[in-house]
Amino acid sequence: MPHPIVCQDERLRQYLQSFQALFSRPQYEHFVTVLMALLLSLEGYTLSHLKHAISGIKSLSSLSRFLSSSPWNHQLVIQYNYTRFCRMMQPRIRQECQIMLAKQKNKRGKRSEPIVTGYLIGDDSTIFKEKGMKMQGLGKHYSTTHEKPVTGHSLVQCLYTVLGRSCPLEPLLYQQKKTAEKEGILFMSKIDLMIQQIQNFTPPSGTITHILLDSWYSAKKIWKAARDRGFHITTGLRCNRSLRIPSENDPKGWKWQKLSDYVASLPKGSYQLCSKPRNPEQKVWVHVIDTRIRKLYRCKLIIVRQDLDDPISETRYWASSDLAADVQTLLTHISARWDIEVFFGDTKELLGIDQYQLMTTTALLRYWALCWIAFSFLEEIRDELKHQKEAENQEEHTCQPATLGQARKEVQKTHQKLFLEWIYQQAFSGVPVNEIIASLVA
Repeated sequence: MPHPIVCQDERLRQYLQSFQALFSRPQYEHFVTVLMALLLSLEGYTLSHLKHAISGIKSLSSLSRFLSSSPWNHQLVIQYNYTRFCRMMQPRIRQECQIMLAKQKNKRGKRSEPIVTGYLIGDDSTIFKEKGMKMQGLGKHYSTTHEKPVTGHSLVQCLYTVLGRSCPLEPLLYQQKKTAEKEGILFMSKIDLMIQQIQNFTPPSGTITHILLDSWYSAKKIWKAARDRGFHITTGLRCNRSLRIPSENDPKGWKWQKLSDYVASLPKGSYQLCSKPRNPEQKVWVHVIDTRIRKLYRCKLIIVRQDLDDPISETRYWASSDLAADVQTLLTHISARWDIEVFFGDTKELLGIDQYQLMTTTALLRYWALCWIAFSFLEEIRDELKHQKEAENQEEHTCQPATLGQARKEVQKTHQKLFLEWIYQQAFSGVPVNEIIASLVA
């Protein structure tokens, strides 16, 4: 049954109204329709599904024009969303700095200025489009799900997380060189797109930024971009990369050695058993060394193994510019990168970022941007549920974290109640059944 747009939760109404200045009146009506549909749809996320999720007079063609050709700027919408996020997080950041400062009072020596670490996490995701041959921006991209190149779109995305809260930045579409030339646009590699995100990023005050990327982005250009901004960076490494090790037989006193060969030469005593930051009951074996990775800078090399008897091929490698960090802090950096994997999984399942049927890249980027706005609202609800759970379980040592799915169910539950109340009020006022049904036609 389509949901009447008038049956809108006051919390959601206020959230959406904060974006009103970025749209004309007709555009804002479409904005509200799409956002409510993304949050409440139970059937799917194509334009047809979104239209039928919310009752009203909006036609399918008008929704299509809103995404493809209406004069609004999705970049300004995303920028405002991030600014709003920073404004909301600033009191928490100041509070956390005060807590850190209070802890330093009990320590001897010079006190350092307390700074909260925020993570700028980047990655890409391939959106498989088997039947989308007429869509703009399509190319052959490797899919980890299919374990081969597939036809689809490649989303390059950054997610900023600080103190347990996340905010997605502008979605970028990677197009291969031949695709870019065909559509008459400037070609930018994935590395160039990530550098652009790093250069344009403005962190909240009172924070230090730590960039987290997988092995695909362990390029010196990206490390340089991070260093130029004064950011720390941690990236994954592939086993065929080389590190510098001492060598008495070499005139230079050192030589390059492949990571896989270095691990094979390590005795078991070189590792230490550490707890996983997000699940302390689980342990991993870690070896850390100050070194230099070929085609990178000086860094800490982190080698992680689940079990020392596992094949060397299952070893994972990371490089971090945080030279002052201890082993547990380095593991905390590495584990934080998982947030973007959860982000992709949640937004595909709960907001349908891969279920679109849009023909132009403009419409696609706008659709993703609106999905990020819906995600940010659910993040606020999830954060409230998290604190409610913590309050209910104060006497317990552990508490299951609230999920984005639980937040979405809470939003739907609230709106279902409002919907039933609206039907009751209509019937109680004597409105004929046929008129109520007519008002619910999507």
